[in-house]
Amino acid sequence: MNTRLKSGPSGFSLIELLIGIAIMAILAGLAMPSFQAWLQNTQIRNAAESIQNGLQRARAEAVGRNTNVEFVLGAGSSWVVQLPDGTNIESRSSNEGSRDVTVAVAPLGATTVTFNNFGGVLANNADASVPFTQVDFDSSVLAAAESQELRVTIGLGGNVRMCDPNASAPSPRAC
Repeated sequence: MNTRLKSGPSGFSLIELLIGIAIMAILAGLAMPSFQAWLQNTQIRNAAESIQNGLQRARAEAVGRNTNVEFVLGAGSSWVVQLPDGTNIESRSSNEGSRDVTVAVAPLGATTVTFNNFGGVLANNADASVPFTQVDFDSSVLAAAESQELRVTIGLGGNVRMCDPNASAPSPRAC
């Protein structure tokens, strides 16, 4: 009997390593388009949640301070929560996680929502204009089939809700 242990080379050969790297590169190449779509849809959700949170913050400030508070939508998905005299309470830049998102407001051209001390929606203080009632979010980069559109709606009582305009009626996500 031979009791000597064989000590041969252990580990990977160069060929095995190159084959493994090639397989990983192919898999990464296949996964990259869906990963990019996921990142863009995450930007849409970030913008929608940011504006929803800003609207809820403005409503809570109006009730808490017992005065009117304005939510002003800026370029892209940037916004400011402020008092009617222009005192800034909170703001957000559209560069914070949602650069490639298009925002559409209804009614067209409206930029401000004013909440009263009961949390309801008023005509805007500065110019008595109509407040916006919904904001639609879409990707400026993705095709329509890949994009997960979202909508934030504001009711007359001041309630703010995020929904999916493409979902069907029985779904709780539907608008």
